[in-house]
Formats: sequence, structure tokens, C-alpha cells
Amino acid sequence: MLKLCANLSMLFSHLPWPERFAAARAAGFAAVEIQFPYEHTVEQLQGWLNQHQLKLVLINAPAGDLMQGGAGLAGQPGKETEFASGLQQCLHYATQLGVEAVNILPGRLAEGCNRAQALATLNANLLMAADLLGQHHIRCTVEAINRHDMPGFLVSTLAELQQLPAHPDLFWQIDLYHMASMGEALSPLLAKHWQRIGHLQFADYPGRGAPGCGALDFASLFSQIKALPYAFWSGAEYRDNNGDMGWLASLPGQQDDAALRH
Repeated sequence: MLKLCANLSMLFSHLPWPERFAAARAAGFAAVEIQFPYEHTVEQLQGWLNQHQLKLVLINAPAGDLMQGGAGLAGQPGKETEFASGLQQCLHYATQLGVEAVNILPGRLAEGCNRAQALATLNANLLMAADLLGQHHIRCTVEAINRHDMPGFLVSTLAELQQLPAHPDLFWQIDLYHMASMGEALSPLLAKHWQRIGHLQFADYPGRGAPGCGALDFASLFSQIKALPYAFWSGAEYRDNNGDMGWLASLPGQQDDAALRH
């Protein structure tokens, strides 16, 4: 089944936050994801979700200074206490809002830290997070991000994802844009590794725009995802300044697909 959700941190970004929920519902989405929801209270978010009959399916755990160009938290030795504190805050949001999956961003290699130390810290934090989130039936995902957009990122390729520890509640978050940026073959990745994937995201490549603006064959990719036993969500996470959802109508059957709304 193909279940599409809207990433409200990037989509409808021309609108104030409360209006983004309305826009997502108007476009036909039944579910949304938010990168870092912590600027809003749980009560605010629950109100907007309830008002527009939307489900929040994914949030990121706090990542420290990552989005400001820093190393982040998950893979930085010496930041374990801060990572654990952020995970507790995230767990509060996730349990109160019924979130299905929490994403951990590995972060960049910190200055003065060698890669082996960073990965050891990341692995320990991932196992701790998967244990904690799994107790609440929440999937823990870890995302690979391309090193062109985020130089120095610790996990960027399929091979690097495969080197992360195994845990029954730890999944991969695969963003088709980031994987394409790193030269990964998308269709074979999906076919071979769908059982490891706990959440999908997409944007076209190059440019990280809406499907149809770049080189990726989304008609084929979406058909493949729909045919897989993959049961989780696929999040639209692309650069969007005007809320144009024309790509939905351009994909055969998508504008009327019940999977978009359930």
C-alpha cells in the first residue's frame, strides 16, 4: 500500500503553522510529519490535528545544533546526557500525540573527534533509543543524509546504514532524494531492503523539488512502493514555497487513492 503524508516543516511553508494543517487536509492528506515540533506545545499540535482530522506519524528527536551547522547530538561523544534528555522530550510528544515513528539524525563528525569514536557513540545512542521507544510501540528510525547538502554527515550511504547495529525496533528512514544524491540505485534498494525501512521520504533529484521537476521516475517508484509489503508511510518532504500539489494529480490514480486518506 502507498500511504502518503505531508511534511509540514517543508510543505506549505508560505503559510503560518496552523494553516499548514488545513492545507494538508485540503490537498487530501490524512497524515503529516514534522521535523522538530518542539516550538509548539503538545496541546497546540493536538488541537490542529484534531481540527483537521490529521494523524502525526513522524517527528525527529532533538538534534542540538545540527540544523545550525553543528555536529548535532546522536554521534557526538560527550553529548550523551543531552541526547538522552532530548529523547525524553521527544517521547513525551510522541506518546501524547500518537506518533508512530521517531527519527534519529546521526549528525556530522564533530571537530576533534575521529569517526570510530563518533560511530561508537551513535550506535550506543541508537540502541538506547530503540529500546526506549520500542517499549511504547514506537518505531525508531535512523536517517542517511547526503554529504553534498550536509558535509561531514556520519551516515550517508546504504553501506553505512548496513553497518549500524541491528535491533528489532530500529529501522532505516530512507529519503529517495538523499539516496539519489549519493548515487544509490533506488529501485534495487527498495526491492532488497524494504523490510529494514521504517519510514520513506521523497523529493525529486536534483533540486529537492516536487516530483516531476527532476530526473526521478516517480510513477515507477510509487508503483513499486505500492506493490511492496511495506506497510508504513511515505512522506513528501521537498522544497515548496507555494503549496502546489499538481504532482498528485499527475500520477495515475493517486488523486483518488484511498491510501492517501487512510
